[in-house]
Amino acid sequence: MHTKIELGLEPEPEPETKPARPPPAPRPRKTLRERFLHSLPPYTGPYPVGYMEVELPAREPRPFSHIKRNDEYALKLDTVLFSVFYPCELGLFPQENKSGNRTRRWTGNEQPRVLWLPKPRGSTCRGYAKFFSIPHLPVQTYIALTTMFTKLPAYHNANLSARWPTAAGGGSSKSTLDHDAAQKTGENDRNVKPKFSVIIFSHGLGGSRTLCSSVCGELASFGLIVVAMEHRDGSGARTYVNKTGRSPDLEDQDLDRTTAREPRTGKIKLPRRRQKTSEIKPNYMVDYLFPKDNAFDTYPHNDRGIDTELRAAQIEMRIAETEEAYYALGLINSGRGDQLDAQNLRKKGNVGSSSKGLAGIDWREWTGRLYLENVTMMGHSFGGATTIQALRLEKLTWISQGILLDPWGLGAPDSTDRSRIRKPILSVGSEAFMFWKENFDCVAQICREARDAGALSWMTTIRGSTHLSMTDFAVLYPKWMSLLIKTIVNPKRANHLTTRSALEFLKITLPLQQTRFRLPELWAEKRLLKIPSSETKVLFDHQPDDKWTAVRLKIPNEFSLRLRWYWRWRGKDADVPKDAAGKPLRGLLNWGAGKEMWVHLSPDQADVERYIEENG
Repeated sequence: MHTKIELGLEPEPEPETKPARPPPAPRPRKTLRERFLHSLPPYTGPYPVGYMEVELPAREPRPFSHIKRNDEYALKLDTVLFSVFYPCELGLFPQENKSGNRTRRWTGNEQPRVLWLPKPRGSTCRGYAKFFSIPHLPVQTYIALTTMFTKLPAYHNANLSARWPTAAGGGSSKSTLDHDAAQKTGENDRNVKPKFSVIIFSHGLGGSRTLCSSVCGELASFGLIVVAMEHRDGSGARTYVNKTGRSPDLEDQDLDRTTAREPRTGKIKLPRRRQKTSEIKPNYMVDYLFPKDNAFDTYPHNDRGIDTELRAAQIEMRIAETEEAYYALGLINSGRGDQLDAQNLRKKGNVGSSSKGLAGIDWREWTGRLYLENVTMMGHSFGGATTIQALRLEKLTWISQGILLDPWGLGAPDSTDRSRIRKPILSVGSEAFMFWKENFDCVAQICREARDAGALSWMTTIRGSTHLSMTDFAVLYPKWMSLLIKTIVNPKRANHLTTRSALEFLKITLPLQQTRFRLPELWAEKRLLKIPSSETKVLFDHQPDDKWTAVRLKIPNEFSLRLRWYWRWRGKDADVPKDAAGKPLRGLLNWGAGKEMWVHLSPDQADVERYIEENG
């Protein structure tokens, strides 16, 4: 028998050996209620995820814009509220295996978990009903029966992880550092604790700090610290501000009472809300703020256009809240976590707070453990517009790149010669928003703005997805999303594509010292961003009628398609993507690996390689 070399043939290349993938972190034990009602899927990364809530007094309380409601400033910064999703370390507890031997394994069943719906939950439900302009009683009843007691797969006030991914996932304690990278950064991987990169996440209209927890928690499970903001600018469904009870709190000043004077006496006329009682309440509520005489300025076919005055003021306040959160992270990183703990207003006795507050957190473990020089800004919908503006502002030097999730590009202020994006940017959009031509063209122009400045820029679309596909609503209520909004892709699959695209983008754009893990199979396993834009052929089979633009998709032959889906007449499971447990993630349609995303704009591979070389 002759070998291929003797016959003059090229020998087959040896298969590449992939590094061992760290095992996923142990999953939280499902409660009895979660087995029968709606629950959030566990995170798939090698780290368990911790969670804490922080509300701090603003360093400079102030109103934004002159816009008023009920004779008071509508946008005012008193405190800043955010949640932190982070890689955590759970205790080691002895457990017996099937053979009766006692072993020690990672478990989180003894660690309390976090409720998904923000407190007070009944009031939050009414806030959602008001945002959607529907009666609150059916909304409150339905959520109470389905998700009012749903918990995040994250652990309240758990310890920040001091282990590398393999150890955090319950495997060997051997480091997964890239040793060449460790030598370049001058760090000894055996003696140093991991430091984590930071993402600041901004929610969209009607959102909250937990509405995109599936995305935030998933990224945290891969070794990132994600700070999820809760904006008090009137863009959320409902939120509560706990007052500090001392000056310079805006509510205790006359700044929000500067109204017209009485014509006869010349005395200032107090707002109607204050005439009923002179009692100063310890908190106040902020509901969604509808633009005056133009309540639905977000609609594609709104003849009056966008209320640019309100939206610009809201983004200005959102940026200020982001700066406050970044300052708080600086306190933690510099060893002053106790100072933050003392000022925290989310504690027992205050509205919307957990009785635990920040109890149990060892702030010494957080000292020097955050990379704050290269922070990623990330946002969904109006949060995407906030991210766009944050990337343009020269003063936010610590923001190094941005990720837009189905951004409302039209809601962002126009760029100027001085305020232009010069930082890497990734846009992951939905197919429903892709058919909103004005918004699509606006986002495309924003991505080209970064590319023209020499920064890496990607613009992609997840096929079969709608605007809420990147929120927890899609994961918790997949049937309603499919029937009413006509979402075609499996919501868990859309979440997977979103987070993997973000990880691949960060693997390219973050500095070497922040990505020195030997985890290419984790952070860039799908190579989603390597699809050349020239190979993308956009299809318009699911373009809806004009009245449903940006809201939902059209499904041709919907009845027969759903019937086939119901009876699982869908071919082999090998063609269907699977979750971490190996269960098929069937959507109404499955396009197969490599065909689930459209890439509208991407840099040349040479530009990517040059960027990596220039930035180490």
